[in-house]
Amino acid sequence: MDRMDESDAGVVAQVCAGDSGAFRVLVERHSRPVFRLAYRLTGNQEDAEDVVQETFLRAFRQLGRFESRSGFGTWIHRIAVNCAMDLLRQRPRHQAAAPLGDLDPGGAGDVPDEGAAGPERLAASAQIRARLNQVLDDLTPAERTAFMLRHFEGRSLAEIGRVLGLRTSATKHSIFRAVQKMRRALEPLVT
Repeated sequence: MDRMDESDAGVVAQVCAGDSGAFRVLVERHSRPVFRLAYRLTGNQEDAEDVVQETFLRAFRQLGRFESRSGFGTWIHRIAVNCAMDLLRQRPRHQAAAPLGDLDPGGAGDVPDEGAAGPERLAASAQIRARLNQVLDDLTPAERTAFMLRHFEGRSLAEIGRVLGLRTSATKHSIFRAVQKMRRALEPLVT
């Protein structure tokens, strides 16, 4: 059987048994989703690449601590979030994250194509996007992470809680606070 066909837990067992080359399979499987998440959290490609590298380095070192109660993808996402949050804490507060329209560097954007929109609509969209970017910058790292995982990654509350190390109620509260801040910021624009 080809290694790529094996489950993550099977590959982890191989690595723990001494086959360090098997770790490449995990990197190949999970590096794109980890990069997407890191990019959304850090706001630029270089930081995201650093987060991905640090994530897999930490994962390799701590692989013996992986418990297959949750999936490897959830576990590696939690490490990525921790790496990204470490980086964000070190970043000067005035250094902005990625603009909302740039959150998907390698694929279809998260913002609809506005090529057919009229000038008034384009101006309103630009104003809303600028306000959203400002609010994203003002969110705490935990709020930003919870919001991004929920609304951009489509993760469940349970998954987000596992990634952030929070109970479901705290996870809901983080997302709620982020959404409330968004609503307050956008209210004057959407009247």
